[in-house]
Amino acid sequence: MLDRIKSLLGLAKIRAQYIRPLKDQDINDVLGIEQQVYNYPWSRGIFKDCLRVGYSNWALIKDDVFVGYAILSVAVGEAHILNICVDPSCKRQGLGQFFLNEVIGAAKTMRADCIFLEVRLSNVAAIELYKKMGFKQIGQRKNYYPAAEGKEDAMVYSLDIAVYDREK
Repeated sequence: MLDRIKSLLGLAKIRAQYIRPLKDQDINDVLGIEQQVYNYPWSRGIFKDCLRVGYSNWALIKDDVFVGYAILSVAVGEAHILNICVDPSCKRQGLGQFFLNEVIGAAKTMRADCIFLEVRLSNVAAIELYKKMGFKQIGQRKNYYPAAEGKEDAMVYSLDIAVYDREK
């Protein structure tokens, strides 16, 4: 009963999802997700370097819990999504689309006109999301990613932010 009254009065805690800058203290959470998702995860040192060199690094928070991260490099009007990942326990909740939209907004704020990314050929779910968000395939990098048997190709995608804004 008390929860219902709080809710009616607007006093109930609002559960939300949002992004914030990634911090050094987040690295353990980042590694936990990275190691669940990827067979060839980035190392602690790589993530620390991304923070140190000043990339645009973002944390995805849902209900006060760290559930994702993105590493974005922006220079001379171009952004490159180096890594973006959402905790597997949060799949199919719209968080990937929400997060990608927020990262696109961050790139736009930093005056990027376009965004590039690479994705494993086998990462069908990510490719579907990128296409849904307006990314276009512009190339393929042969033998780009390590794989259980040799290497795997990467598909290269780009997004024109002005077109994205018009179609949004």
